Amino acid sequence: VQLQASGGGSVQAGGSLRLSCAASRRTFTNNGMGWFRQAPGKEREFVAGISWNGGSTTYKDSVKGRFTISRDNAKNMVYLQMNSLKSEDTAVYYCAAGRTAAVVSQEALYNYWGQGTQVTVSS
Repeated sequence: VQLQASGGGSVQAGGSLRLSCAASRRTFTNNGMGWFRQAPGKEREFVAGISWNGGSTTYKDSVKGRFTISRDNAKNMVYLQMNSLKSEDTAVYYCAAGRTAAVVSQEALYNYWGQGTQVTVSS
């Protein structure tokens, strides 16, 4: 599975961005998917995850109520809608495909990664 993330950019605090992740293979529909991010000088961290059919989602506490993960299996796409962005959301965002169909937050349970897209939020 190859993953291509896009949609990053620079926004003012309080603004919104929608990240997209395109998967290269239809078998992506069997995988849980996730978004991670890595800020400068920090380790990569889990942001949001979604099960294979979109029935279950989970979020990092600091983005709950602001971010929404979704997927369209017919289009092999995963999305991350980010609202009310804060300066601390600034990072490179990565999409990833999980080893199983479930929604998981542990990085070790993801085995395919996209190239990352930069999100910069200015205050």
